Amino acid sequence: MKFVLASHNRGKLAEMRKILGEMGVEVVLQSDMGLALEPEETGTTFAENALIKAKAVMEASGLPAIADDSGLCVDYLGGGPGIYSARYGGLDDDKARYTLLLNNMRGATTRAAHFHTSIVCAFPDGDVLEAEGDCHGTIAFAPMGESGFGYDPVFFVPSLRKTFAQLTPEEKNAISHRGNALRAFADKLKEYMENN
Repeated sequence: MKFVLASHNRGKLAEMRKILGEMGVEVVLQSDMGLALEPEETGTTFAENALIKAKAVMEASGLPAIADDSGLCVDYLGGGPGIYSARYGGLDDDKARYTLLLNNMRGATTRAAHFHTSIVCAFPDGDVLEAEGDCHGTIAFAPMGESGFGYDPVFFVPSLRKTFAQLTPEEKNAISHRGNALRAFADKLKEYMENN
């Protein structure tokens, strides 16, 4: 069975292949199929945005398509930046975005936050599978670590006493929002494939 990942991110592809490959599912990037789609994410939730991306790639490829949408939700900022994490403050640079976040957190009495991922798979017959995952932590007072991307240098995991950017890829995958969502998605897909 072949699925198209509605993304240009080879890191995401490697994660998907690792988990879904065990079920005999082949996953390819949309760019490997010659698709340069960038559908506008007009949803108000992570799941709605993931569905928009998955449906667009499914319709263009004729194959089941998987998409995810993730973001950082900070309690002090009323759940923001949330679905706007990738375009927070209109900035298109990771360091600029997390610096803005730290500036907006000055004087914050609570630093609780979580990363959220929604994964959606759209099938040509109209079926849709959806899975969610979270990872809870706090916002550090200053960036730490060199690994990862996005807000990883300022997302602190109290139980490990490290930021996401200080974790090995294996440590991060074991607890991350995307890892949790992927495992939940794999379980749902396995059940779906057994029944269809």
